[in-house]
Parts: sequence; C-alpha cells; structure tokens
Amino acid sequence: MPTDPVPGLLSRATELLEREFAALPAWQPAAIDDRAEGILADVAHRLKNNFPYFHPLYAGQMLKPPHPLARAAYALAMSINPNNHARDGGRASSEMEIEAVRQLAGMFGWTEYLGHLCSSGTLANLEALWVAGQLAPKSRIVGSAQAHYTHQRISAVLRLDYATVAADERGRMDLTALEAELSKGDVGTVVATLGTTAVGAVDPLEAIVALRGRYGFRLHVDAAYGGYFKLIAESLDEPARRAYAVIQQADSIVIDPHKHGLQPYGCGCVLFRDAGVGKFYKHDSPYTYFTSHELHLGEISLECSRAGAAAVALWATHKLLPPVPGGEFARGLADGRAAALELDRRLRSDARFLPLPGSPELDIVAWRVKADTLEKSSRLAHQVFELCAAHDLHLALVQLPLSWFAPAAQSTNSDAQVTCLRSVLMKPEHKTWLDEIWQRISAACAEASLH
Repeated sequence: MPTDPVPGLLSRATELLEREFAALPAWQPAAIDDRAEGILADVAHRLKNNFPYFHPLYAGQMLKPPHPLARAAYALAMSINPNNHARDGGRASSEMEIEAVRQLAGMFGWTEYLGHLCSSGTLANLEALWVAGQLAPKSRIVGSAQAHYTHQRISAVLRLDYATVAADERGRMDLTALEAELSKGDVGTVVATLGTTAVGAVDPLEAIVALRGRYGFRLHVDAAYGGYFKLIAESLDEPARRAYAVIQQADSIVIDPHKHGLQPYGCGCVLFRDAGVGKFYKHDSPYTYFTSHELHLGEISLECSRAGAAAVALWATHKLLPPVPGGEFARGLADGRAAALELDRRLRSDARFLPLPGSPELDIVAWRVKADTLEKSSRLAHQVFELCAAHDLHLALVQLPLSWFAPAAQSTNSDAQVTCLRSVLMKPEHKTWLDEIWQRISAACAEASLH
C-alpha cells in the first residue's frame, strides 16, 4: 500500500482540537488495555480478507475509496462523536451538514428545498417513497425493471403497491411500458433511475417529465449512483445529457456521497423540492429539542441518531474539492468515464467479446464472452472473472437479459439471462491504469483459451 497521509493529518488536527477544550478541568479517560495493540494487529490481519478496494486494479463493484481528507475529518469528529439528530447532540456537525447539503442541492439547481444526510441510499430512498405514500396513500409506485431492488422492498415495508416497468436493450425505462402503467390511472409515483446498478443506464427523464404533465404523478429520481454526473453532463451522450438537463424538475432526488462523493460509508442524501413536505416529519419530543429554536435535522429525518462525523467528512471534502462544473472533483468523474469509454472501445474491437449496444452512459462497462451457446458464454465469463482475480485484477459479474445483445443473441426463451463481465471504472486513476487492466484481461482470456 502507498504511504497513508491520514495519520499525520489526523495527529496535527487532534492536537488543535484538544487545545479548543483545554479550559476544561483535567480528567483522565479510561486507560487502554495492554491487549489493545495485539487486538488491533489481529484486526489488521483479518482485514486482509478483502479485495483491494482502494487500488486501481479493483474495477469490480461500486466501491470507491474515501478521500484521505474525508477519512481524517471523520476520525477527528469521532473523538467527539457528535449525533446529528439534534443541535445539542451535534452543534457544529449539524451546521456543517446543512452547509454540505446546500451544496448538493445547488448542484441540481435547487435553492429552496428540504434535505438531509442519511446513513445510506436505501434510507434516503425510503424517506422519498414514504413522503410519496403520505401524499398519495392509495396509489401505486412504479420503477424500471433495472431500478435498484430496494424500491420494491421499501414499498413492501411501507405497504405501498409497486410495479416494475420493462427496460429497453440499453437498460433504460421503456416509455411505452411506462405509459401502459400510467394509463391505468392509479400510479402516484414514478421512480426514475440516473445510473442503474447493473450497467449505469440513465432513464429518459426528459420524456418522463413530459408524461408527468399528462398523468400528474410524483417523480422521484434515484441518482444514488449517477447524481454527481450532473457536473459533467455536457460531456455525456445526448440522451443522458437531456436527462440531467431536467433533473431539477424532480419532486425528490437521492444521491450517495459514499459512492462518487469520496465519502466513507454511510453517507446518503435525500432532497425534496417542496420544503412543505417537512410537515410529515413533525413530532413532539419532551427531551430532544430544547437548545435552539432553529431547525433541527432530527425534525426532518426518519432516522434518529445519525453520525455527525459523516457530515464533517463531507463538509471538509467539499471545502477541498467543491462539487462544481469544471473543478478538480468534476475532472475526476470525467477521468473515470474516459476509462470506461476506452475499455468499451477495446472490447468492441476484440472478436472475443460482445459489449452492450451503444457506449456506456456513465462509467460502467458490461460485456459478454462470445460463445456458441448461452451456457458456454456464462461459464467462460465466470472463468475469466476468476483468472483476472488470479492476476490481481478484480472485475464483477452481472446477469443481463440475453435479448439485450440481439440480433446476435436470438433465443427461444425471451426471459433468458446470460452471465456477463462488468467493470465499474469510478476511480480517476482508472484512466491511467487502463492499459494495465487490459493486459490482465487479455492474459486471463489467453489462459481461458479464448481466441
């Protein structure tokens, strides 16, 4: 591993923080047991049983290392361990959360909104669908078949009816299928995804907004993965560019700073365009809110205790790398996308592979191995996946509809799935490591006797 800058940053900042509280009477915290160092050594040894998520040769799932400053700020805040449920539990960190969330909302063009951080995108989506259910309790929720499974599960938890809408061969919501559901007259909320988990597809948000004008549903945008691409939307292909151009017309948006936002887990965020939905969160507590007449984050969140350290880390990262078009942070997103486009280009020029139709919309690439049969293609994908890992290159596997690879993939079974290789190139370093990644893919294919 490279030299970690965090211990030095943290040590100096901890000294400064201790000075801030130097006026307090002296006290001695509980001593650390002599066994602690040995236990921590055991932890370090056990942690080796992980993939090297931090390294550019990890190009599998949606795992991006937090920025060193985010790690240091999080650890520094943990020396106080603030709770952002109420101002008296997290005074400074609550202010930092409000400021950081304001920057996220501003990224989507919102100046009037209601929003806060959550422990995950799942909780953020739950809040968005909970509000939708409060507004239309007897209406259905619909989302693409490629939307994250959490929407269907959350709807079940909330006892809301949910229906899936077919996706097209690019993994985007099929508009004809959507309108067929809308014409039934009982859809209250449509979930549009900007950056699906499987292939990074971007639903046709512009057309969905137009349908809202005719059918009057609530529009929730799950941009947990793809939200930050708003910063480089002008460089995306036209369909995705049009989607990001209207994202500010959504009723609610979810984004996960612990994905592209360089944050530790867990740090999600939910935003509502109408701040009036805060009325659904209103409650009375005789013991929580008594130190300020200002808004408490706990009054606009379904979660109670929430790590203030997550807000501190995000605030610090925004200070260093503001989420604005043309900035260093945005350039990092562009580098990851450039790596994905280059990998896709190489796959298309290689007779051993069959990528999905069209170029990647964000920074996720998926492709199948060419073979005489579906079963052999899936088996070879598993083999290449394992051989790549033996070469310290970590990809991912994904099951995709065989029909997406038509017309080359005709099948009598319209529901047939094929196991494909998948790579999430979300680290800026992937751009400069693409040659190395390709060499290892090629070496794995040679060992698998792919010609």
